[in-house]
Amino acid sequence: MITLVDYKAGNLTSVRRALDHLGIPCQISADPDVVRRAEKLIFPGVGAAGAAMAVLKERGLDAALKEAFKAGIPILGICIGCQIILTHSEEDDADCLGLLAGTTVKFRQPVGATHWVAPTLKIPHMGWNGVTVTRPHPLLSHLRPGDEFYFVHSFYPQPADSAQIHAVSDYGGQFPVAIGKDNLFAVQFHAEKSGTVGLQVLENFSKW
Repeated sequence: MITLVDYKAGNLTSVRRALDHLGIPCQISADPDVVRRAEKLIFPGVGAAGAAMAVLKERGLDAALKEAFKAGIPILGICIGCQIILTHSEEDDADCLGLLAGTTVKFRQPVGATHWVAPTLKIPHMGWNGVTVTRPHPLLSHLRPGDEFYFVHSFYPQPADSAQIHAVSDYGGQFPVAIGKDNLFAVQFHAEKSGTVGLQVLENFSKW
C-alpha cells in the first residue's frame, strides 16, 4: 500500500489515477500517524514552497515525513515534493524539510553562467524534455537515451552533494531532475503525466 501525502498541494488525483491504472494499491492521507506507519510514501505536489511548508507544519506532516525518512520508509517526491525535501527554497525564501542538504533555485539565466545574461528562457519551464541518467538508480533503470518527461516548474533542486544527483535535463544548461539518498528518491518532472516512461517510474517505486 502506497500512501499519498495530502498537504493541499495539487496533483494527488492525477497520481492516484496513475497508480490505479497500474493496479497499485494506494490511499491519500493527511494524518501524520498514517504517514509515520506507511509502507511506502509518495510526496507529490504543485504550488509554492512557502504555502506548502505552512500546511505541512500546520498538519504535523513535516515531523512525520522526517520520522519516516529516518525510519527507512521508501519515499518518492514529485515536483514540489522534490524541491522542499531540501534545506531551503529561493521560492518565498522558505526554510524546508532538510531531508537532503541543498537549495531549490530559480531559473534566472542559462544554468552555469558566471555572469548575467539577458533572460531568453521562458519561465516557467513547461513541456516535454529529455532526461539523462548520470548515476544509476532502480527507479530509472528502464530509461533510454532520449526518453522525455513532462515538466511544469520555475525552480529546480540543487543538492549540496552532487553524488545525490541521478539524472539531469537541459534548459539553458543542465539542471538536476532526479535526486536521492538511501530510501528517498525525488523527481522534478511529473512522472504521473509522462506517459509510459513516467508510469514505469511509479511501478519501479512500488517494487523498490
